[in-house]
This record gives sequence, structure tokens and C-alpha cells, in this order.
Amino acid sequence: MPTTEEPAGPDESETPDATRVSPTPNQRHIDRGGIAVAATLLLACGGFVTYGVLDSDYDPADKRATTPTAEVTYEVLGEGAADISYRGANDDKANVVTNVGLPWRMTVSVPLGASPIVNVTLGAKGGTASCTLAVRGKHVQRATATGAFGRTTCSSELPTLEASRTA
Repeated sequence: MPTTEEPAGPDESETPDATRVSPTPNQRHIDRGGIAVAATLLLACGGFVTYGVLDSDYDPADKRATTPTAEVTYEVLGEGAADISYRGANDDKANVVTNVGLPWRMTVSVPLGASPIVNVTLGAKGGTASCTLAVRGKHVQRATATGAFGRTTCSSELPTLEASRTA
């Protein structure tokens, strides 16, 4: 005679797992493999940027060396001492010499398009000093300062790169 067995309890497959918590709709699944890949890519990009900065072939001196220039001679004649400022190869700032004995002379290469300039200031004892400016060996300007704290300036304009190409 066939017997019917009744299950003693619910089937094990139907039993809820007490150790498993079902995620709520607001929770997201974290993919640790994706985080590892992203971190590796970020480190690689950082390495390339660092290599590019440290191994850069750019040198500001190379740019200055390729900029066409004109030879400019500054000269200050007189007796005693004066403070002199002039534009040199680096046209971003003035070169200054203080309490320099006269006569004084300096030849520099000034980038085309820049304005060569020399300023002379006499001291408290005064006197007389004159500045001269020559571009490529050709006299351009002369000016004189006299008296206590007398001042004078000699300046000129150099052609731009474009103008020097057409000449």
C-alpha cells in the first residue's frame, strides 16, 4: 500500500537564507575589479605627465637663442660716477649698475622689435654725463645730463622681425 508522506516542514529550497541580506533599491554593487582598473589607468596617466614634465626638451634659452637680435652699444661719457640702467638681451627687466665710474661702455644683443634704452642718473655731487646709443655700429642718439641728480635717456626703436625680413 502506498503511503503518502507529508513533508515534515517546508522544502529546504524554500527556506529563506538568514545570512543573506537582499539589497535595498538605493544600495549599489561595488565592482572592485573596476576600481583596480581605474586606479591603474590613473597612475599610468600620472606617470606619463610626470615623464613629460621632467623630460621636456623645451628650454627657454633655446627660444631666446633663435630670436633675431641687433647689436646695441651703450656708452656713457663724463667724469665721476653715475647710476645706469639699460635694456639687455632679456627685455623683461632692466639691467642696473650703480655708482659706476665713467666712462662706461656696454655692447649687448637686443631682440628685434624691442626698444634699446639707457638711463643715466648723476649723484648728489652732480657733474656732466652724456649717453650715446649705437645700433649695429650706427650712431642713433646722444643726450646730456648736468647738475646734482641730473638725468638723461637715450633710446631707439629696433625693426620688428617682419620688417627686417622685407628689408
